[in-house]
Amino acid sequence: MNRNPDLTTAVWRKSSYSDGGGTNCVEVADGYTGLIPVRDSKVPDGQVLVFGATPWASFLAQVKGELR
Repeated sequence: MNRNPDLTTAVWRKSSYSDGGGTNCVEVADGYTGLIPVRDSKVPDGQVLVFGATPWASFLAQVKGELR
C-alpha cells in the first residue's frame, strides 16, 4: 500500500458538522482505498496527514464518544 498517494486531483470535503464558515475545520479526500488523507482547511497547500482506515475509524469513534 502506497502511504504517499498522488493527491493532485483529490476532491476534498469537510464534515457535515462543520460550521460552514471555513474556520477550524479538517478536510478529507475520498477515493484512496485503505487510506484517509486529511488536511487543515485553513492551509490547503500545507502538509497532508495520511491515516490508515482502521486508525481513522478509531479516531472518529473517539471523537463521537463511542469509545470509552
